[in-house]
Amino acid sequence: MKLATLKDGSRDGRLHVVSSDLTRAVPASGVANTLQQALDDWMSMEPRLRALYDRVEAGAAIEAHPFDPAACASPLPRAYQWADGSAYVNHVELVRKARGAELPESFWEDPLMYQGGSDAFIGPMDDIPVTDERYGIDFEGEVAVVTDDVPMGISAEAAVGHITLVMLVNDVSLRGLIPGELAKGFGFFHGKPPSAFSPVAVTPEALGDAWDGGKLHRPLLSTLNGALFGKPEAGVDMTFDFGRLIAHAAKTRPLSAGTIIGSGTVSNKDSGGGPGKPVADGGLGYACIAEIRMIETIRDGKPSTPFMRFGDRIRIEMLDDDGASIFGAIDQTVVKAGG
Repeated sequence: MKLATLKDGSRDGRLHVVSSDLTRAVPASGVANTLQQALDDWMSMEPRLRALYDRVEAGAAIEAHPFDPAACASPLPRAYQWADGSAYVNHVELVRKARGAELPESFWEDPLMYQGGSDAFIGPMDDIPVTDERYGIDFEGEVAVVTDDVPMGISAEAAVGHITLVMLVNDVSLRGLIPGELAKGFGFFHGKPPSAFSPVAVTPEALGDAWDGGKLHRPLLSTLNGALFGKPEAGVDMTFDFGRLIAHAAKTRPLSAGTIIGSGTVSNKDSGGGPGKPVADGGLGYACIAEIRMIETIRDGKPSTPFMRFGDRIRIEMLDDDGASIFGAIDQTVVKAGG
């Protein structure tokens, strides 16, 4: 089943059920007006939404209309909680190595996670507004899951049963602001502006063999200004699966229905075990600019790839075996805030 939120002038938009091929959508107002409303009572809402989805798939929903990703908000335009992990420790290791620091062994055993702003996500085809190019504008291609109510202290094995939906995310980062914030010892704030999620959120079983219960096994495609920037495999080199990430988030607190848990930047090692290579060099590339800049720093002593500028366009997508888009594309242009 695939779900989307279309903009209707309200804060939370209107929930729609979308066909598997992303061509048709039907309002879910007879079941739930918003996705959060559905998640609050998922056990009873999910079968009703699925029945509507089956009608759309069968072509029996006469109220269906063409699906327009440009009309979408993020599936949850705002959420009670957005916690982003760093499940691909290869990415973290490169960050540390680029600044001459060793990676603590604990990083391979205990996930990193930060609590991001969740009061106002931007739509998958909305512009990314930034006030200053000097902030170091970067994209981060990730996978994310949405949970139902998760009890405190849950095990990783049990946590996977609380995953209701899977999405893609562009976790926009302002790299020039992050070091100064981290130096204060109190975490991100200015360096993490609003994120954007894929046009549709997909139930795990609809992902078929690509979903193994805790990981999504498909390449994540990032295209920067029309050129393929990265195609890392989301199911490879993921040190902590989503069960581990959810359990980590719920270690000392329950998680409310509608909590979003991110994977962190998808990152693969090279086939020889070293840092990944650019697509142009026969590698899988990267899911953020910072990673290639770290590799350039390690190799050359300084980075050479620039961060994004006003007018740059990033597209993040995942395709099935037949080349069809699974979640729809996040397709955004960086613009100067206020005009």
